[in-house]
Amino acid sequence: MVIVKIAGGLGNQMQQYSVYRKLLSLGKEAKLDLSWFSPKVQEKMLAKRDFELPLFVGIPYEEASKEELDKLLAQSFMEKVKGKIRRKLGKQDSDNENVFLEKEMYHPEIFDFDNKYIDGYFACQKYYGDIMPQLRELFVFPEHSIPELQQRNMVMALKMDKENSVSVHIRRGDYLDPENFKVLGNIATEQYYNSAMKYFMDKYPDTHFYIFTSDHEYARENFKDESLYTIIDWNTGRDSVQDLMLMSHCKGNICANSTFSFWGARLNKRPDHEVIRTFTMRNNQHCEPDIMHDYWDGWILMDKDGKIV
Repeated sequence: MVIVKIAGGLGNQMQQYSVYRKLLSLGKEAKLDLSWFSPKVQEKMLAKRDFELPLFVGIPYEEASKEELDKLLAQSFMEKVKGKIRRKLGKQDSDNENVFLEKEMYHPEIFDFDNKYIDGYFACQKYYGDIMPQLRELFVFPEHSIPELQQRNMVMALKMDKENSVSVHIRRGDYLDPENFKVLGNIATEQYYNSAMKYFMDKYPDTHFYIFTSDHEYARENFKDESLYTIIDWNTGRDSVQDLMLMSHCKGNICANSTFSFWGARLNKRPDHEVIRTFTMRNNQHCEPDIMHDYWDGWILMDKDGKIV
């Protein structure tokens, strides 16, 4: 059995779930560990999270039992000693040989695992790019909790379907915190967004941009031309998943360095859609163009200066 740890926000949970589905597609026995969302764990978290995968209608999954987790995670005295020796030799941090921790952008070896507990975020498109048609069918969007806003979203989705629509996701909020900014800031820059929007405008002069961000004040200040921009500001709280639904109806998707962005693009079923994402995800991440194009096949990669890589 392979057990996949589910943790983090919705975008990360969707990535971990997608690895789980890929393992199942390979004939592996796989289950999910949801213990990270227990009150005991969450009370220690600065940014508390809920298990949000059930937001998607009827999403299938099997949770690992306590006994199954204990079987993989329990350690003998000798295993703990071996773990200390491995760490001194610079090998995997975990004390337990049954635990795999994601360290690189892509680990193809996880698909050969048996009797393993895997822990990571698995953002790389190559992990599950080949099963995206299946994933698009599994991630079924719920209706908005407010009927009037559900109707508004449906009207907006139909409009997006009929035009050269492009979603623009801008992640601010927590990314502006000093510690987060060191790692995640100055990647999806103004130059990046301006160049990405110009890319679509040059191809489709009648492009209309849909702005998605939690910083609505920033959006209203910077995207005032209603003939060119529409700010999507009514899907909030648990209804924020509706933003993913709307992004998936656009002809083009301009992503922030955010897994939420990526899923708006990944769930896009339009055969003619194009996606632009930041070349890097984090400032401490070294990326080689050839490798990134392999890992993100079909995506347009753009650096912080607005140049296509």
